[in-house]
Amino acid sequence: MKHELMKTGLNALYFSGTHRLLAPFTQGVGLIFMLHRVCPGHQPPFAPNGILTVTPEFLDSVIGQVRAAGLDIVTLDEARKRIVQGNASRRFVCFTLDDGYRDNLEYAWPVFKRHAAPFTVYVPSDFADGTGRLWWVALERIIAGNDTVEAEFDDGSQVLASDTRGRKQESFQRIYSWLRIVDEDRQRAFIDELCGRHGLDQDALCRELIMSWDEVRELDSDPLATIGAHTAGHFGVAKLSAERALREMKCGADRIEAETGRRPRHLSYPYGDAASAGPRDFELAAGLGFQTAVTTRKGVLFPEHGDHLMALPRVSLNGAYQSLIYTRLYMTGAPFALWNGFRKVNIG
Repeated sequence: MKHELMKTGLNALYFSGTHRLLAPFTQGVGLIFMLHRVCPGHQPPFAPNGILTVTPEFLDSVIGQVRAAGLDIVTLDEARKRIVQGNASRRFVCFTLDDGYRDNLEYAWPVFKRHAAPFTVYVPSDFADGTGRLWWVALERIIAGNDTVEAEFDDGSQVLASDTRGRKQESFQRIYSWLRIVDEDRQRAFIDELCGRHGLDQDALCRELIMSWDEVRELDSDPLATIGAHTAGHFGVAKLSAERALREMKCGADRIEAETGRRPRHLSYPYGDAASAGPRDFELAAGLGFQTAVTTRKGVLFPEHGDHLMALPRVSLNGAYQSLIYTRLYMTGAPFALWNGFRKVNIG
């Protein structure tokens, strides 16, 4: 229902032509696209994490659309340079992918190579080690394979029905929403217990879906590819103590440097919303020497972001919105101006 309402609003913005009227004021100097997974084929009926997946064909079309619109596709280093210098002579796009999924290597990389388009993959070091916790995927698989799921919430144990697609979706959303707001250690303990009870091996799941260090190095060998940091364990750093948040950022970068021989210059905050990364964390990232750090706050880039390089917004290429109508809207910046109340910088 939420996606349908959002699409109705985006369609109204597009077909009314309002986006064209707003574009001179809202398009900014560029934008950073955010992806996660790039996989061929159709999603199964129950796929609550399907919003994280686009097809290679859609990615190919978006790159072609960007080029046809006259925007440059640049590295994050070049984007930073243009923002800092206030260079608005040519608008630009960066492509970024979070988490280091193996399909980035298998399906996304060939698309970027075909277009000679640079891109960045942010890798959590625990994931590449094969010990990461893709808890959102684990939760989906457990609910997909069971007609009921018992969950121990703060107010007691509940048995949630998951015997139909609709009930599976409701159960997933109930648990997922709660896990996103609880303490990070509570979140992981809940998932560890749930997976243990249902016999799901989280290390095996990580190795199934995430690139190994050998594969990360293979990708890193291409000059088009940049390997960025995504912390060590993929925790929402704002929920951690300052000492632990700093350690997560530093250890993730240290591990990437040890495995690839390159110190990552760019950081993506896990989850990236206001509850997961805030001003304290932006300062920590700057102190560690990162050149840019990206959030998931919605928006395009303006020269004003030169003073906020550790809190850059991104535009999600969401699996539920795989339409060139929407990406055409995104490039005008109009939806995000309306979303942000026409504030150019949103770091709250």
